[in-house]
Amino acid sequence: MRTNENIVLVGSKVALVPYRREHVGRYHDWMKSIELQELTASEPLSLEAEYDMQASWHTDADKCTFILVDHPSSAPVPSSWKDLSVHNMVGDVNFFLNEPDDPKTAEVEIMLAEPAARGRGLGLQALAMMLMYGVETLGLHRIISKIGMGNTSSLRLFQDRLGFVQISESAIFQEVTLSLSLTPDSDALRQVRDLAGRVEQMAYRVDPKPAHRDIE
Repeated sequence: MRTNENIVLVGSKVALVPYRREHVGRYHDWMKSIELQELTASEPLSLEAEYDMQASWHTDADKCTFILVDHPSSAPVPSSWKDLSVHNMVGDVNFFLNEPDDPKTAEVEIMLAEPAARGRGLGLQALAMMLMYGVETLGLHRIISKIGMGNTSSLRLFQDRLGFVQISESAIFQEVTLSLSLTPDSDALRQVRDLAGRVEQMAYRVDPKPAHRDIE
């Protein structure tokens, strides 16, 4: 999605940067992991196919992808988001706007690929930031997520921390579908906004130092 191709969202624990060509090599290495293939229901791709996928997702209007970067807001703003984001990338978060009859609904997915990044609240804040971006920039009102029945950590994250509720279950695919309504003035939206905290929006540039502004 071109909407997010030049922005960085920085929270207190994690930054979200657009998925670019420079991130593909490490992403490809991640997806060699059997564990990640099973968690994401993905098949491994060749490096060339991974580059093609990134290029396609960059232009597809129904996909919005950010790379998760371990970068607390207390750290200095880097002179090159390109270099730091490749070195500190720990996962990704995606929106799939695959409901043609309901453009205000999207499916969200998150992956923390680096084991050292887990259990530190990065995924929770990244999801909250992504949900706020969806509401404030993409005009979304409802988010769904499909999670494997055995993925207890993700189920706790979405249900217990973010307030998603189960709306269906598939015995064939061994997954549940969760949903969260983020309509204006809803308690769910206020909770997500609190979890996201202060978010700073910057430009994804190599040089000079990115201009920035605060977003609520």
